[in-house]
Amino acid sequence: MRTENSIKNAVFVILGQLLGILLSFISRTFFIRLLNAEYLGVHGLFTDVLSILSLAELGFGSAVIYGLYKPLAIKDEKKIKALMNFYALIYKLVGLAVLVLGLILLPFLTFVIKDTPNIPHLNLIYLLFLFDSVFTYLFAYKRSLIIADQKNYIVTYYSRSFFALVNILQILVLYLTKNFILYLLVQIVFTVIENILLSKKADSMYPFLKTKNKEKLNEADKKELYKNVKAMALHRIGGVAVEGTDNILVSAFVGIIWVGLYSNYLLVLNAINSILNPLFDSVTASVGNLNAVESKEHSFTIYKNMLFINFWLVGFCAISLWILLTPFIVLWIGPNYVMNEMLVTLTVLNFYIKGMRKTTLLFKDAFGLFWNDRYKPVVELCVNLIVSITLATYFGFVGILLGTLISTLTTVFWIEPYVLYKNGFKTTVKDYFLRFSGYSGVLLAAALPARLASLAFSDASLVHFIVRLFICFIIPNLVFILFFYKTAEFNYLFGVLMNIIKKIKVKKVNV
Repeated sequence: MRTENSIKNAVFVILGQLLGILLSFISRTFFIRLLNAEYLGVHGLFTDVLSILSLAELGFGSAVIYGLYKPLAIKDEKKIKALMNFYALIYKLVGLAVLVLGLILLPFLTFVIKDTPNIPHLNLIYLLFLFDSVFTYLFAYKRSLIIADQKNYIVTYYSRSFFALVNILQILVLYLTKNFILYLLVQIVFTVIENILLSKKADSMYPFLKTKNKEKLNEADKKELYKNVKAMALHRIGGVAVEGTDNILVSAFVGIIWVGLYSNYLLVLNAINSILNPLFDSVTASVGNLNAVESKEHSFTIYKNMLFINFWLVGFCAISLWILLTPFIVLWIGPNYVMNEMLVTLTVLNFYIKGMRKTTLLFKDAFGLFWNDRYKPVVELCVNLIVSITLATYFGFVGILLGTLISTLTTVFWIEPYVLYKNGFKTTVKDYFLRFSGYSGVLLAAALPARLASLAFSDASLVHFIVRLFICFIIPNLVFILFFYKTAEFNYLFGVLMNIIKKIKVKKVNV
């Protein structure tokens, strides 16, 4: 595995995400103070509608990156250029498809909003969201090349730099004008500029892309690519639809203002994921290389180590969110934006279950196992819609979140590890469920005492929040250490941490 590049990717991405998180919360604070909750709900709803429209991409991006691993590894410039020429055409067609589908959907927007908000130019606002999404597809293929080449830190540098600039300008626009349309126009202008500059950067990194000869894929390569795209299309349909339907269902069954309230909680969860995801994404290409050159036994050992790290990170975050999420919302934007405890618990539980899938999905995708569970997402989507709509009729918002949890547990939760263990590691999936059960039991053993201890500090004050934060840091990690300090996975994690500390010390000495 190209560890140095993986660490470099992770460091750049995490630093960029930390800046992004800070700016996101500052921007959201100004948004809430200067515009009303209906605007917040519309922002969350249209974001999810556009994520549904992104189904036109049909998971092509993952197939693109997987297809580039081998030619990049052996520096086959002719094959890379042939792939990129093909990808460029496909992404232009995808952008056109998203535009057409978005325009077709325009007359039907009122059907997904229970109480139409008193917001002028609602159709124009939707079109601005649509155009921002379409522009991204025109240059996505060059972004994918940089990521596949394990240089994700370059993409992060551009995206985080423009994210910072956009947020600062958007805050300024809101403060001076309180105009949501101008706020969105700033986003569109800088989306275009960022993608153009990143495209030029890719051209400078891979100058052979600019040569005039038009390389074409042979039929065997096209056949393999089409097979992966067909499989990824189903994955994309299920995954995006399940992720994107919660806010749409909330808007249709509960009300647009609740979409706004929920979006504040999702902002916190997304901030956590923006730190966790790069840690896994930055090693995806390395895992792909690992599968190509190492034995299944060695790959399985790496998987178990990463699954343990996955649990530690996601489990610690889940406990902290369960205890700190509501008091953080109160301190940040006030008690009027708080959801009830049942909604918070279900939100955190969905976060944990989804987070624990990260390592399995990483290895499954890096191994190219797209075809084996191609129908899984469609089943998940059907279960999610049927259960969520049924439960929403009786329990409202709680029913929608419960429907998401049930659809996950009855489909992807067990299918993904089954496919990986059977087709990737060639062993029984029993190992996974034993590990997950053990990890979840330890999670509960850590969460309950931490929660009980935090109840003694329930005032909505900064001092009590800091004490709760300290409790979340000490108790869960102490319990994890007590349960796992003798395991091989813990020793691996400890060794990784010590190695990072040594590298930091060496760099300081050299400076």
